[in-house]
Parts: sequence; C-alpha cells; structure tokens
Amino acid sequence: MKYLGWRLLHGVGLLALLSLLSFMLSQVASGDFYSQLRNDPRISPETVAALRAQAGIDRPFPIRYAAWIVAVSRGDFGYSLAYHRPVAPLLEERIGATLILTGAATLTTWLIAVPLGIWSAARRGKWGDRVSTVAVSLVLAVPDLVLAIALLVLSVQTGWLPAGGKISRGYAQMGSIQQLRDVAWHMVLPVTVLVAGSTPVLIRHTRASILEVMEAPFAMSARAQGIPRRRLLYRHLLPAALNPLISLLGLSLGSLLSASLLVEIVTGWPGLGPLFLEAVMARDFAVVLAVVMLSAAFLFIGNLVADLLLYRFDPRIRTVD
Repeated sequence: MKYLGWRLLHGVGLLALLSLLSFMLSQVASGDFYSQLRNDPRISPETVAALRAQAGIDRPFPIRYAAWIVAVSRGDFGYSLAYHRPVAPLLEERIGATLILTGAATLTTWLIAVPLGIWSAARRGKWGDRVSTVAVSLVLAVPDLVLAIALLVLSVQTGWLPAGGKISRGYAQMGSIQQLRDVAWHMVLPVTVLVAGSTPVLIRHTRASILEVMEAPFAMSARAQGIPRRRLLYRHLLPAALNPLISLLGLSLGSLLSASLLVEIVTGWPGLGPLFLEAVMARDFAVVLAVVMLSAAFLFIGNLVADLLLYRFDPRIRTVD
C-alpha cells in the first residue's frame, strides 16, 4: 500500500504541474475565441470586450486558473465557448470511439509484436532475424501521418476499405451482428496505422529483452538440461524478460491515445482527434486543455498499471518497499 500511495502521489503531482503549464501556454497563445470578431466591422469593440468579460477571459491569470481547477474538480472541465455547453458532455460523446480504437490497436500490437520479437530473438543472426530487422526498420522509418494518408488514398481508389467515418449509411437498419461488423470494418484502416506505428518499437524491445535473458546462467543451464526450445522461450525466458515489457506497456497505453488523435483526424474517425483539432482552430482552450489533460491522465493510468504489475511480479520491488 505504501508503494501504491507514493505512485499515486507522484502521478497526481505531475498532473497538477502539467495542468499549470498547459493553462499557462494556452493563455500566452496569440488571440482567443473572440479574436476573429475584432475584424468584423459590424461588431463594435465594446461588444467584443463585453463578451470577453462575460466569459472571464479578461480576468487575472490566477483567478482564471483557480476557476478552471474548480470546474475540473466538478467534472465539467470548464465551458466550451464554441459549443456553448460544458466540456464534459463533449468528451463523453467522443471518448468511447477513441477508446475502442486505441484498445483494439493496443491488443493487436501486443499479439503481433511479442511473438515476433521472441521468434526473431530465437533466430538471432539467421536470415529470418535479418529480414525481420530490415522490415522493422523500414516500417519504423515511415511516419504515421504518411502511412495514414497512403492507406486512405488506396482505400478511396480501390474501395477495399471504408475511406472514413465509423459507420455506414443504413447503420440504424442493420442487425446487431451487422452493426458490429460494420464498425469493425471501419476500424481496419485507423487500427492498421496505429499498429504499424507502434509494433516495430515493441518488436525491438521484446527481441532485446529475450536476447539479454538468453545469456543468463539459468538459461544456459536450462538449455544444457535439454528443455525444448519452445518451452524454454515461453515458460522460462519470457517471464524473466517481463520487466522492461511491462514498463513499455504502460507507456504504450498513453502514447497510443496521443497518436490516435492525429490518425482520427486523417481517417475521419469520430473520436477526440477531430474535436481537438476543431477546438485548436477555434481557440476554444477549455476543450483543448481537457483533451490534453485526458491524454496525460491515461498515460498516468497506464504507468500506474505497469508499476502495479511490476510490484506483483518482481519481488525485488517488494523488498525495496
């Protein structure tokens, strides 16, 4: 419990610091939601000033930050000037689509990367390992944005995959199974981009962790005793190599959510990404701050889950605690 308490305290402190820095950056950005109104000759400067005063934009920084913290503590994350409603309902409408996308991408990434990393490590120096290393390097060199645009263009030209959105026309008239298939079919393109962007890194880490454990004395002893290679890899070496992989799991949970924002914008997936872009373009900083803090919170939760798993599986951490 002491370990969990310290990790929670550390995470809450980082989130508080991030909230302060994010709020400061949003305030020093050029312009605000009402900046465009100043260029409209039909609207007087007095009207613009009155609107800014009504929204509280002209108040001192400490008062605005304190008001925003109170709004966050209430769970509404402030008020969206662009949508004329609290931010929380906007997030609730979009976060489900983002979590479905990132959850499917995370699961697919680990199901692909861990076996491939183990396979590559078991064939170190052979042609299979060399081909895998080259392929991983090539995929890693392609930015997610370029891959998303390329797949989107391919989908438009060939019609093999839906070119955007989450559902098809006539979705409401489909049966439950057909609706699930329709959503899954629309997920193929964005999930492919996310998996392609995160799988090469995880393959490299898995391969490096397995290779490091393979040189340990217990692994050499196990091989000398004639333990079959498959059993040695999955029942002995993989558990011993879990520590860095568990840490990477926590990082991937948060990083995939951040990466999905860009992929959602390009592929038209109706998650937090398009909402974030619209808020940035409109200078609706309450929504921008909410999405930033939500991404940071997921990264914190992912690292906390990784820390708890390490605490459970690594007795050395329990000894230090």
